[in-house]
Formats: sequence, C-alpha cells, structure tokens
Amino acid sequence: MRDTRRTRAIMGLLLAMALVLMTVDSRTGEGSPLSLLKGAGTTVFGAAEQVGADVVRPVTRFVAALVDAPGAQRRMEELTRENDRLRQDLAAQTLDRSRSEQLRSLLSTAGAGGYTIVPAHVIARRGVPGFEEAVEIDAGEADGVRPDMTVLSGAGLVGRVIRVGPSTSTVLLISDLGSATGARLEGSGEIGVVNGAGEQGRLLHFRLLDSTAPLAPGQRIVSFGSHRGAPYVAGVPIGVIERVEATPGELTRIAYARPYADLTALDVVGVVVRQPRRDPRDAVLPPAPPESSASTKREGA
Repeated sequence: MRDTRRTRAIMGLLLAMALVLMTVDSRTGEGSPLSLLKGAGTTVFGAAEQVGADVVRPVTRFVAALVDAPGAQRRMEELTRENDRLRQDLAAQTLDRSRSEQLRSLLSTAGAGGYTIVPAHVIARRGVPGFEEAVEIDAGEADGVRPDMTVLSGAGLVGRVIRVGPSTSTVLLISDLGSATGARLEGSGEIGVVNGAGEQGRLLHFRLLDSTAPLAPGQRIVSFGSHRGAPYVAGVPIGVIERVEATPGELTRIAYARPYADLTALDVVGVVVRQPRRDPRDAVLPPAPPESSASTKREGA
C-alpha cells in the first residue's frame, strides 16, 4: 500500500509540473526558457529517427523487390524478346542490302556481256556422284533453266548446270577437280583450259596450250566459249594469274589463277538462258589495275 501511495504521489507531482511547464511555454512563446530543452530533444529524437529509417529502409526495399519480382522478370523477358527481334531485323536488312548489291552487280555484268539471265539464290552446297564442288540453286525447269547452261555471279564465272529439277538445279563449280573450262588470255587471245586446283575454290589450275606464249602473274583470263554457248558462253571473267610454274620441255605452260567469283561464299547468281549474239571478248572484265597492265605489257614485249 505504501508503494502505491508513493507512486501515485510522484505521478501527481510530475503531472502538475508538466502542466506548469506547458502553461509557461505557451504564454512566453518564442522567448520561452524551455526552447533550449526543446531543441535538444528535437536533435536527439531526430537522430534516432534517422538511424531507425536507415535500418528499416533496406528491409523495405528488399520486401518491395520480392513483391515486384514477377513483374521485373516479365519486363526482362519482354526486353530480351525485343532485343532478339531487333537483331533479326538488323540481320535481315543487312542480308537484303547485300543481296541487292550482288543483284545490281550481276545485272551489270550480264548487261556488259549481252547475256540473258535468270537470277537465282544459292540455297545449299552439296556433292553429287563424281563431283565434290557443287551447289544447289532455287531456279529450275519452271524458270527456263536447262542442263549445260552457264552460271555466273556479278564478279565472274561460277560453273555450269548439270542437273535440273522443277524448281531447283545443281551447279558444278569451276573449282571442282573434274571441271574443265575453255579459257583464253586477255588481249593476246591465247587459249588454255581451266580446272579445279583442289584448294577449295581459292585457286584454279590454268594450262596454256602454247608453251611459247607469254604468261605472267597479273594477266587475266576469260571463258573461251563453247559451241552454241553450252556449257559455257564466251567472255565471262574467270580469274587473274597469280603464279606460273616452270615447265621446261613441256608442250604446255601451267599457271594458277585466283578466281573473280568467291566460290566459297556464293549467294546471288545468274543462269545464262541465252548467249549474246557476238562474243563480248574482254568487254566484261573489270578495269585492270595499273600494275597488272604494266606487267602484261612487259611480258608481251
């Protein structure tokens, strides 16, 4: 009972003091003697509040992240899909631009030689019985393609058609070891034969029939042409001589030529469905580099 009375007395005293202090502070306003005490309280409790907020904030953010995790995952998946679509669009635009450039080059070459062509795309690289270097194109009988027709790109000779289906055809590349193409040297008209050299299309084997005729690196060769233009029409650029082999005592001369057409990365090609009325000779060849012309002149002198 004593403790209870003492506690009540103390509580009453504290309450009375609080009322007195509140009355004094209210009546004196800004000049209150309690301003210092209030400022100290504000500082102490403000600091405590800041510390509490710093402690609670990371927890709050973590909880919010957990709640929003499914939405964030969906947004990430949407962004990934959008990036994939943009990459595909960019690749398609790049491919279309490349094919457009190849088609323009092909039409320019065909126009320079007077060749009537059917444009096509290479859709597969394949081997056929007896041959290793061959490709499949998306043009066939329905497009007017027939066996033994010449195939070229905007850069030069590619090969000849050896098999035809309703909508596709098989083309034997000039880089195949079993391929043989009549060719002649630019300017002099000296005749030879081009075969595959077994170097995956990087080089061609050229055998010049006249062993006494001048032959040097930098000289250029074009297709000689076949009877009625089958399997090869005349005047299509084939390649540039890179090196000449010594063949003492031989009746022919041997050289290796770099093909104009990139036979390992073919895309847009053209099948010649009608040969020109006259041999274009060297008209389809690209402008010769100055050093090649000078080298040819020195060799022929």
